[in-house]
Amino acid sequence: MEIFDWIRLILGCSFMICGLVIFFTEIFGIFHFNYILNRMHAAAMGDTLGIASCMLGLIIFSGFNMTSLKLLLIVVFLWFASPVSSHVLARLEVATNENLEAHCTVYTDLEALETELSLQAASSEPWQPETAAHVATAAESTGTSAGEEENQNGGETS
Repeated sequence: MEIFDWIRLILGCSFMICGLVIFFTEIFGIFHFNYILNRMHAAAMGDTLGIASCMLGLIIFSGFNMTSLKLLLIVVFLWFASPVSSHVLARLEVATNENLEAHCTVYTDLEALETELSLQAASSEPWQPETAAHVATAAESTGTSAGEEENQNGGETS
């Protein structure tokens, strides 16, 4: 029975250490990123995975009893609450930020985004929104020049 206790200790400690590493990575992401949505993404992802890992370590430490069930219910609640609350805050930021275009690409037309993503899927290059290469590629695929495409879209590039 002593070997089982050592295995439980090693597994529990490894999950707790993994959770702490995730938390420290989350803290680095929060202080490293400049834009609020990037910070919120780092916080929400780290929260969800870090808490789950630490709680799993605590479940292993306590054994399988009613305390484990309570810890598991806390994990389930946090897995639902953290992403939902960060999504609501992100939508609030997008709705109230007047300078959103300075931080990210805003697509008013869904077809422009779909065209960009289909061009990226056809090429082997990583996706970069609204670069000159993608405008030229989009113009070549439709048979128009980049200037003509801008005029057709009312000054917007795809």
